[in-house]
Amino acid sequence: MNTSVDLWVDPICPWAWMTSRWLVEVEKQRPITLNFRGMSLAHLNRDREMPPKYAAIITDGMKPVRALAATRLEYGQTEFRALYEAMGMLFHPGGRGIDEIDSIVVDAVKNAGLPSSISDRMNDTSLDSEVIKDHDVAIALVGEDVGTPVIAVNGNAFFGPVVTPAPKGQAALDLWDGALLVSSVAGFYEIKRSRTAGPQFD
Repeated sequence: MNTSVDLWVDPICPWAWMTSRWLVEVEKQRPITLNFRGMSLAHLNRDREMPPKYAAIITDGMKPVRALAATRLEYGQTEFRALYEAMGMLFHPGGRGIDEIDSIVVDAVKNAGLPSSISDRMNDTSLDSEVIKDHDVAIALVGEDVGTPVIAVNGNAFFGPVVTPAPKGQAALDLWDGALLVSSVAGFYEIKRSRTAGPQFD
């Protein structure tokens, strides 16, 4: 029997991308069903003072998650995942920045095999309520002092893991088993150390 794993992501977040690549590797080796869900760093940080270089996250960051929300509503999980992965490939291994966000959404929609009408939805603010609704599910599970990625499995939820590069093979399974173990302990909250490397994309 497959274990259902919910993963909340914002396509602009490189750390969520790394976590998603790790879970895709786990999915190849363990009976899990990976469900991608939307989360918004723009919404999370809407009332926070951001450094100037991150200001575009607030002004434009809703665009890709709106397109994802429209895809989920009109099509479903398979297409949502395909669009997220197409966006992630352009943002992260592709090295394109948030200053190209409109063209990234357009190109990702095309690469995912979805109709161009999905691209138009990135400016549809009526979708914000759908984005926020799914975002708030994640925040309700883990609290407001964390961002993306969020994972929920076996009745437990946690932020992270933040990892680079994405583990492969047995290392991916070791991290999976360890994450499940510590997150199952009542009263467990945090393990952390300072990052010494940025995201390393395949």
